[in-house]
Amino acid sequence: MKNLAVSLAKKALLSVVNTVERKLFGDNFIISNLTPYDVIYRDRIMSVRHYLPLEDDHIHVGDEVVDVRQDCHRVPLVLVPPLAATSMIFDLMPYRSVVRYFLAKGFDVYLIDWGDVTEDHSDLSLETYVIEWMPAILQQVRKVSGVQDVSIFSYCMGGLLSLMYAAVSGDKHIKNMITVASPVDMHSSGVAGQVLSVIYRPAQVISQLMNISLLDLPAKYLHVPGWVNSIAFKLTSPVGNVVNYVELLMNMWDREYLKEHLTMSQWFNEMVDYPGETIKDMAVHMMINNRMAKGKMTIGKEQAEFKKIECSILAFAGDNDKLVSVSAARMALDIVSSEDKEFCVVPGGHAGVFGGGRAPKNAWAISADWLAERSD
Repeated sequence: MKNLAVSLAKKALLSVVNTVERKLFGDNFIISNLTPYDVIYRDRIMSVRHYLPLEDDHIHVGDEVVDVRQDCHRVPLVLVPPLAATSMIFDLMPYRSVVRYFLAKGFDVYLIDWGDVTEDHSDLSLETYVIEWMPAILQQVRKVSGVQDVSIFSYCMGGLLSLMYAAVSGDKHIKNMITVASPVDMHSSGVAGQVLSVIYRPAQVISQLMNISLLDLPAKYLHVPGWVNSIAFKLTSPVGNVVNYVELLMNMWDREYLKEHLTMSQWFNEMVDYPGETIKDMAVHMMINNRMAKGKMTIGKEQAEFKKIECSILAFAGDNDKLVSVSAARMALDIVSSEDKEFCVVPGGHAGVFGGGRAPKNAWAISADWLAERSD
């Protein structure tokens, strides 16, 4: 009993100390974005990182030890994040980092950081991301790497942006593309997809009769703050969020637990704003009219034709994803002309399929092996 009392007292004291430190110096508990890199390109809030080779002989990924490959694959790898989550999700924690994993597997790794969007950036549109920034980014990657061919590993909206760029540009030097939980067919994705498919026809009729369109509205009125994105994401698993909070309270004494928990929480608590112009484009072309699933889509003054895409393509879906259904993600293969294409359903929800504890043994490992066969 005495030992138990001492243990409880020690945990209580540590809980108080950690709580105070968390309030005063919260960044002490955040362990993301620790892998060294150089910024090789910047345009306004967007930047591109080039990660330095690992100096270790091996790294820890979860409970496994991964040997660091000494020679590098010829084709560089570009990581494309979504718009609502920051680029930190690709370098989440030292032992659960997409960046470090692919570096260990012998890839020359680059990461796009779309930047911190505020209301001052409401004018950023799909045209900005797809037609202006993506070509400039890949041009710089090709310049630094000295290789024309590139591979793309993308998550959620990042996959849609990558497909749009390839469809608009017809870039024949995109050698490989991987999309993870990217909702190409938005009308087949859960409850939201059912609602969109129902309102599609009425929305068209109303727009024609009244001669109005969401595209005519000022972008500032459709700008979506990051906190709205955070709430929407958490509502997909309200019980899970309550359980996570209770577990946090029970483990406030455990510093290592806090580091992991608070770093993961930053992913969901500090989501990025969606620019108003981008929301307009997405709402009309992607959500209501479901243009990507139909194979053609207008971006600015350009026409994206997805049959132009001929690169090798691998698409993933999570078996418990409440935001992106299996059929919505599988559509990525149906709209392209690629002969070398593959689809995988792996364990996890929308976040877990990409960055959860089981992701390294599933989406990451499958992707690394698939790319290795196509990157030399």
